[in-house]
Amino acid sequence: MENPEIRVRRLDEEAFLPEYATDGSAGADLRALSPEPIMIRGGETVLIRTGLALEIPRGYAGLICARSGLATRQGLAPANKVGVIDSDYRGEILVSLFNHSEATRVISSGDRIAQLLIVPVAHARFTECAALEETERGAGGFGSTGAR
Repeated sequence: MENPEIRVRRLDEEAFLPEYATDGSAGADLRALSPEPIMIRGGETVLIRTGLALEIPRGYAGLICARSGLATRQGLAPANKVGVIDSDYRGEILVSLFNHSEATRVISSGDRIAQLLIVPVAHARFTECAALEETERGAGGFGSTGAR
């Protein structure tokens, strides 16, 4: 699969371009942009600027995911779990960070706050029908495939 070109516009000259930490990284780090430290109290959600706008090609989407270390050690993760950036969105990329801990956390400009994955997406054709093909699972929902 060919790597798509993602055009990036800095909306602020201090903004940090997304970058992969290693050659094997799936996500590119997104960094906070703020003139002052941002306090996030326990149980609070704060929108954090990146100062960037992206041009994601049609047929792809950007996924904003948690950084595992930040989520595990500090309890900070995207409030919506995974943010979706559509290919036709051209506004600033904002990261909605939720503090799962009880302690107040501080984010400073340049801190890595999330990771951006660029993934291919398909537009499905939805066809109404009277019945669906039967499967062994059937309508079994949450937990129906076992506890493991």
